[in-house]
Amino acid sequence: MLSRPGAHILNDVLRISVVGNSGSGKTTLAAALSAVLDIPHLELDSVFHQPGWVPLDDEEFRRRAAEFAAGERWVTDGNYSRVQDLIWARADTVVWVDPPRSRVMRRVIWRTLRRAVLRSELWNGNREPWANFLRADPEQSVIAWAWTRHHPTRRRYERAMTDPANAHLTFIRLRTPGEVTAFIARVRAQAARQHQEEEAAARQAPGSALPSAAQPVQDEAHRE
Repeated sequence: MLSRPGAHILNDVLRISVVGNSGSGKTTLAAALSAVLDIPHLELDSVFHQPGWVPLDDEEFRRRAAEFAAGERWVTDGNYSRVQDLIWARADTVVWVDPPRSRVMRRVIWRTLRRAVLRSELWNGNREPWANFLRADPEQSVIAWAWTRHHPTRRRYERAMTDPANAHLTFIRLRTPGEVTAFIARVRAQAARQHQEEEAAARQAPGSALPSAAQPVQDEAHRE
């Protein structure tokens, strides 16, 4: 799971980039991390795909990505090479969701069908077109994109994990639903411990208004 033995998700982790092929579950994971860690989440698709599926121009895309990445704590999801240098320059952790292609295709086909039938709004008024099931061009169909980009995406992040330019990043590779579930549970447990430690430190701080175990709160009769 971890590319570096001994890495711990909450030890000095502030900014997380979640990556993976379309249909891998990266947005779901990023949203879960955002909720557990109480940090902002940016889905890069929501920035890039403007109304009518018109792509945002590169200059503005980079400006918005850089603005978000300048924050102290956050999680993003997406693979856009045109902004990844900005995201990774600020990130300290990359979580790569990398299930088998068979699982990716089941997920992306079912997700696309559900969205098309329900006419679910994705971003900026956009909805999944039925043409996703009819077109073979990866640029016109997310289903074709997920099929054709699976192996190139895997090679891309395998290279990234060994690139000295990314030495400041901790890579965490999750291949199965079980690994994803265990990872979220681990993050949740560590977040709870961290919160308890922060509360304990606050109680012990000089002038703290929080009661400690050694200083129980008096009952109403004693306070009157």
